[in-house]
Amino acid sequence: MNSSPAIEQDAPDLVCQLDNVQGMVDALTCVRWKRHQDALVELSEHGIVLIVEESGCLQAKVYLQRELFTKYEYGAEGRPRFGISLGLLVDCLNTFSSPGHSNTIEIKYPGPDMELLLKSVDTLNSCIYSEIRTRIPETSEWDYNFEQAGTAPLTFTVKSAALKEAIDDLEWPGSSVQISLQKSPPCVTFRGEGHGDLQIDFMYYANTDLLLAFHCDTEVSYGYKYKFLKAITANIPGNVARENRGSKLTIGRGGMLKVQHLVSVAKALAPQVESAGYQPPSRIAYIEFFVKPEETA
Repeated sequence: MNSSPAIEQDAPDLVCQLDNVQGMVDALTCVRWKRHQDALVELSEHGIVLIVEESGCLQAKVYLQRELFTKYEYGAEGRPRFGISLGLLVDCLNTFSSPGHSNTIEIKYPGPDMELLLKSVDTLNSCIYSEIRTRIPETSEWDYNFEQAGTAPLTFTVKSAALKEAIDDLEWPGSSVQISLQKSPPCVTFRGEGHGDLQIDFMYYANTDLLLAFHCDTEVSYGYKYKFLKAITANIPGNVARENRGSKLTIGRGGMLKVQHLVSVAKALAPQVESAGYQPPSRIAYIEFFVKPEETA
């Protein structure tokens, strides 16, 4: 039967398929710092962006580029946005993920009542289907306004597992953590103050296996609330941290802190290929956190 114009008008904004559900779960879990958490989802011809915020002081974004998907059919005009429960989305995606098996799912938006629709597409004897209710997003959005601090970026890259361990250790002193960058000798210092003092130094030349890159043309020091710093690493899945991907931290104008993680969303490869530790850039999800310093929080 031929399609009628009415049916064409009801075509979804997005139909896409992903062959590694666990990779998407890992990426979204990185920004899930509390049980009940609302997220904003934005769709475009370039991919999917999920945004979460906390108290006007912390924002996180997950970038799922269209190259991550085995199928990506985008038919919307503009960039549709909708609100969704992050916890519910992650829990639903987990039902499609089986250990040791890269399940393929189809994601469609919108459904008949503006739902987000998930469906398994590679199972022969059964089909898992999920409908997630969405919400009209809030019109206001925190403007993080990240700008480079000077003529060159103030940035360093540290192994994700080492960053997570350092921030975990800083929980004991109290509620404030000072991050300092100095030129000579090149060093990054995390200092916690409160019930006690604890200082962790990453010396660039002494710890090149942990501090992978460092650039600082002017010395800076800013304080951040511990609960916001903990959120940038607390939920990195163990398998992601163990892969020793570097997390890049950049201090912008006014002390705005940007933290970037990389999470593989590639389909499981043969062991000899995985051991090389390389994934094509197109199969990487990009995670960004923005943290305001205490002075402006």
